[in-house]
Amino acid sequence: MLQAVKPSMLRVALAATFAAAMFAADGQAQDRLPQARESVEIVDRTEGRVLQIYWHQGRRYVVGKPGNEYSIRVRNGSGGRVLTVMSVDGVNVITGDTAFSRQSGYVLSPNESSEIAGWRTSMSRTAAFYFTSLPDSYAARTGRPDNVGVIGVAVFAERQRPIALGELRRKEVAREDAGTAQASQPSAPASGAANEAAAAPRDQAAKLGTGYGRSESSYATYTAFERASDTPTETIAIYYDSYQNLLAQGVPVAPAPIARYRPNPFPESGHFVPAP
Repeated sequence: MLQAVKPSMLRVALAATFAAAMFAADGQAQDRLPQARESVEIVDRTEGRVLQIYWHQGRRYVVGKPGNEYSIRVRNGSGGRVLTVMSVDGVNVITGDTAFSRQSGYVLSPNESSEIAGWRTSMSRTAAFYFTSLPDSYAARTGRPDNVGVIGVAVFAERQRPIALGELRRKEVAREDAGTAQASQPSAPASGAANEAAAAPRDQAAKLGTGYGRSESSYATYTAFERASDTPTETIAIYYDSYQNLLAQGVPVAPAPIARYRPNPFPESGHFVPAP
């Protein structure tokens, strides 16, 4: 069930921070990376539900419904800030450039989650993501149709600066206290770029893509972020397509819901109420 959200709450929920493109210099000591505990979900905003993820041959898949808006929900379950570089159909969701993992992304604080609901058009607006036909997708309309049908998130840990011994001990104690509570939380399955194989050939015109939708308020600010490495600690890819196309590819999607019978309140007409 969808709940009404006050404008002030909505601004907070949609607020996100950009990461400056900063990298650790070569030859610097390796930093200890936080354990990867990131999770990514695709939320159908039109129907108000999280899309079920289906696994097939080492890949994640979700069923998209043409015309429905969606968002990418990302949660940082680690103990440090992370940079999440996001792409849709091979296009960076912030800059609109052909996606590359070293580009700008969204920064999440420890245990923070955020929903990215569209292509960023300014520091205060986005254009909503929605499932659509391939020719209508933003990637195809900008001459880049080859990677339509996949959502990607590359996660980077933040480089930790040297701190005083006293502060280091306090942080170690805090981590030890938190470790017991976090030990039972399973890590999300990793899906690196090396595991991504070419999709089976099919009718390209029938594929789903992501459109450039209505303009919405979404506030963002810049923040500095220095990556601990130029290699992501985790890369998550979620493929999407219509129910029929995924079924044809052998993805074990759940049976399509059967249309429910809706009673007719006026099955007949033209009569008056008879006497009992």
